Amino acid sequence: MLDCCEPLDRVKAEGITFGKLACLAYCAGAKVEAYRTSHSSVDDFHNHVIKCTSTEDCHLIASYHRKPLKQTGSGHFSPIGGYHAGSDMVLILDVARFKYPPHWVPLELLWEAMDTIDEATGHHRGFMLLSRLQKAASLLYTLSCCHESWVSMARYLIDDVPILLKSEDLSSVPEVLLLLFKSLPANAGDFIKWIAEVRRQEEDGSSLSKEEEERLAAKEEVLQQVRETELYKFVADLLSSASLCRKSFSSLSNNDSLSEIAASVCCQGAAILTGGLGVIQQFCSRATCVKCFRANGDAPITVVSGMVVSGKNEQGVDMLVPESTAKSKSCCSSNPNDCVLKHPGSSDALTVLLLALPPCTWQGIKDERLLAEIHGLFSIENLPDVLQQEVLHLRRQLYFLNKVQDKDIEDEILLPSQL
Repeated sequence: MLDCCEPLDRVKAEGITFGKLACLAYCAGAKVEAYRTSHSSVDDFHNHVIKCTSTEDCHLIASYHRKPLKQTGSGHFSPIGGYHAGSDMVLILDVARFKYPPHWVPLELLWEAMDTIDEATGHHRGFMLLSRLQKAASLLYTLSCCHESWVSMARYLIDDVPILLKSEDLSSVPEVLLLLFKSLPANAGDFIKWIAEVRRQEEDGSSLSKEEEERLAAKEEVLQQVRETELYKFVADLLSSASLCRKSFSSLSNNDSLSEIAASVCCQGAAILTGGLGVIQQFCSRATCVKCFRANGDAPITVVSGMVVSGKNEQGVDMLVPESTAKSKSCCSSNPNDCVLKHPGSSDALTVLLLALPPCTWQGIKDERLLAEIHGLFSIENLPDVLQQEVLHLRRQLYFLNKVQDKDIEDEILLPSQL
């Protein structure tokens, strides 16, 4: 599930650096405070250890070299599970339990092991504090780097888009969007995903818990707020334009097919639920069906049920689908009802992704009137609080992914003020 900042197959083969681990924790929704030993002190570390081992609300991960601890191996990460004040020792919950069970070491010795240089980055190791955010960092959308195309997409959004805008004489918002969409890298739709909730199939298949209803309602609130923005109307109309349809945007081609989304999500869900995440390709969706039912007399809820097969085993999986009504002014189809897209689709994802671009992105637009209109259209100051937080989270993810791509994430110290 942790597919941000560094592809998991690379982590498995090469490990992960201090900066990328902090990036990964943040992108996965944790509050992160990261400190290298070169920007901290043993006294600071001592205070943080006491704080984090005295509460369940904070966790401390140490990045250290094994050699000062007289252990075999090199760079390593492990959480701190306890502190003994009388002996000033910390309990390392070594994640390689097959090699070293949990063990106590003097705090100052651990600091010495952390105060070493990681040869892969040239930077000091250190420690990071992880805690739960007051609110979920993201309710509906997240950026993903599980596909190789994320590198080109991050570079395009941060580096190429400003250059494109400078190089063209643009006079309207549709011209700006058309320029950006026609230049999208291949598989751009893999870069931003909406978060689907999956569960094992219920026997009666017709009930949601209170928590499930609340999470689904929160996703639908975000989706509705996206579709109420002025930018969404421009994006939706452009993507459904009779002269363009989807053929001009092949990179987004299969993003809106609920059946294809459901088949993929149900396979991922079954893999997670059965503990076989590393072998998702062995899971095959045999069939999916869409069911609607009412919970406590409220609005109908859509559930996609799928039967996933892996070898001789079968797993029934439900995907809870957030919905919101949406209609554009034009449509490729002659039937206006075909323009209604209820579940999250390309128009929603592109709208949120565009809102997440840094404000400086648009400075190269030459037409002052258009620049003012663009600033008003892309400003997040007047967005509803829920959507504003969603956009800010994506903006921070994009910032960190760009740092990872430029290989200078290790130069960043992720202090609270930067997050």
